Amino acid sequence: MSKLTDVPKRILIGRALHSDRLGETLLPKRIALPVFASDPLSSVAYAPGEVLLVLSIAGVSAYQYSPWIALAVVVLMFTVVASYRQNVHAYPSGGGDYEVANTNLGPRAGLTVASALLVDYVLTVAVSISSGVENLGSAVHFVIEHKVLSAIVMILLLTLMNLRGVKESGKLFAIPTYVFVAAVFIMIGWGAWKGIVLGETMSAPTADFEIEPEQKGLAGFAMVFLLLRAFSSGCAALTGVEAISNGVPAFRKPKSKNAASTLALMGGLAVTMFCGIIGLAMATDVRMAENPAVDLLDNGVPVGPSYVQDPVISQVGEAVFGGGSILFILLATATALVLFLAANTAYNGFPLLGSILAQDRYLPRQLHTRGDRLAFSNGIVLLAGAAILLVWIYDADSTKLIQLYIVGVFVSFTLSQIGMVRHWNRHLRTERDVAARRRMHRSRAINTFGAFFTGMVLVIVLATKFTHGAWVALLGMVIFYGTMTAIRKHYDRVSAEIAAAEGPSDDSVRPSRVHSIVLVSKVHKPTLRALAFAKLTRSDTLEAVSISVDPAETKALREEWDRRGINVPLKILDSPYREITRPVIEYVKGLRSENPRDAVSVYIPEYVVGRWWEHLLHNQSALRLKGRLLFTPGVMVTSVPYQLESSELAKRRAKKRQDWNAPGSVRRGPVDTPRPPKAPTGKG
Repeated sequence: MSKLTDVPKRILIGRALHSDRLGETLLPKRIALPVFASDPLSSVAYAPGEVLLVLSIAGVSAYQYSPWIALAVVVLMFTVVASYRQNVHAYPSGGGDYEVANTNLGPRAGLTVASALLVDYVLTVAVSISSGVENLGSAVHFVIEHKVLSAIVMILLLTLMNLRGVKESGKLFAIPTYVFVAAVFIMIGWGAWKGIVLGETMSAPTADFEIEPEQKGLAGFAMVFLLLRAFSSGCAALTGVEAISNGVPAFRKPKSKNAASTLALMGGLAVTMFCGIIGLAMATDVRMAENPAVDLLDNGVPVGPSYVQDPVISQVGEAVFGGGSILFILLATATALVLFLAANTAYNGFPLLGSILAQDRYLPRQLHTRGDRLAFSNGIVLLAGAAILLVWIYDADSTKLIQLYIVGVFVSFTLSQIGMVRHWNRHLRTERDVAARRRMHRSRAINTFGAFFTGMVLVIVLATKFTHGAWVALLGMVIFYGTMTAIRKHYDRVSAEIAAAEGPSDDSVRPSRVHSIVLVSKVHKPTLRALAFAKLTRSDTLEAVSISVDPAETKALREEWDRRGINVPLKILDSPYREITRPVIEYVKGLRSENPRDAVSVYIPEYVVGRWWEHLLHNQSALRLKGRLLFTPGVMVTSVPYQLESSELAKRRAKKRQDWNAPGSVRRGPVDTPRPPKAPTGKG
């Protein structure tokens, strides 16, 4: 079976890498930026639209508040970036928010942060892929007609790229991310030049539409609540900021410095693009509505269900560049690609966090193991499965999914910053150097403001989004928290149960006797080999046991046994219901009950085959029997293999593949063979 799957596996994910090549997979800043910051950079493709969608509830007059909401998002972004720069310097091991909260606030806070981040990473993949499908669907109708299928295919492709390794996937993501950033900056610059310098009027495709407000005459508390909800939707621009602090180990040295620089660059790019798109949307009179078929009016008439509402960035791009122009097509293509690739932030954060949690025994240990390409493959596959499930449940609808978004990330933001304040307080109690204390006071002030601001935003997000779907994210956090707590209790219970006692114990006392049993079906070579091996172990008692299912076969077996003069007693167990496993189990349990201090050793002859389909034809009874015997205390099970001819053929085929040379390789000779040094000539 391994041979059957090995070739496709190598084609898909490449050759396995040796463990000592882990350093070669570390990322320089130019690759780390698209790998870890593609999510916050790409969020400018949908975050401005979410702000306008919420404001449209009160009509187009509410759009006047969008610059102030953008300003609040910018302040929040700079606060979070400044706070996380302290994190990456203080905790460069890669635990990020989880390590900060776990170390400074205790295991419960750490587990809460971990649960929030795991939920947010799954949502990052679902939202980014769904949004990318919607953007691509405006140009390719097949995609929008099969949204769920298209989203699942994109998740599988992204999973495959990440299974090939972090550095290799990073190279694939770098070009679309940088093209997208460049296209947005060109759009902002060209739009500002046309509008401010040339004085041209730019109009979005929806500029002539009117918006029918869902709630007319909003004022007072209702208007404040609407603005807070719009602000919370705009905070989607901050998702993924924490991924850099979680991924510090993936950076090249000096890790903390490179991570902090990447974080600052990401923050500057994201806020500039976010504000630029909001400004151009206002200048080009973009119109958006949560229910465009009814609320968008063209000459006083609803546009109807056939109307497809393009994202804000597409409408602004068309107004600035002109529909169908090369730059507009470039922007649209880069936007769709970067939204697909934005999920890569989660593909780097989720497996790494899962590995750390597995090391702390909160998740299965398999998540701590690196795969063939030195990536945490099991975590990547788990993330993909969870995201596919979410996309399927919500029909790949980004508007529905985004309501679940950002709750988890602000939970982790807030608890992380509170933990950093306690971190600095603890260090200030022992630090005596004046310069170091000054730096710590500055860092503590930054983290204190960050904790206050992100905590306030968390309250706003919960208050404004709870009934719109945020409760689902909270439920997911509770499920993750409960599951990880149960896993930790299980590992702790097993560790306590198998811990070796300091003094003598029943497990270290030598058994009184060893009673060996060789299971026999026929007298053939595997049986004779198992008997010979059992004799070599010099047990206190040795017997052969066979199950009587067919009287004629049992009689033939006994006659053959006596004819050969095998000097091992043969015991026949009757099985009137033609069962194989139960009679053996009951017989072994009977031996154990008669002599509890004795050990029973069961030898099972097994065939070793070389073809995958032969596994289905042999050893099935042995597998079932071994599975049952493993639950019987005091019983040891030994498989005695007998290699059939097909296994030898398989070994020769494997050796032939190993010795195979590519055409021309013998003629060329080994590539990496060093040249011998030239002989000294004796000249000075």
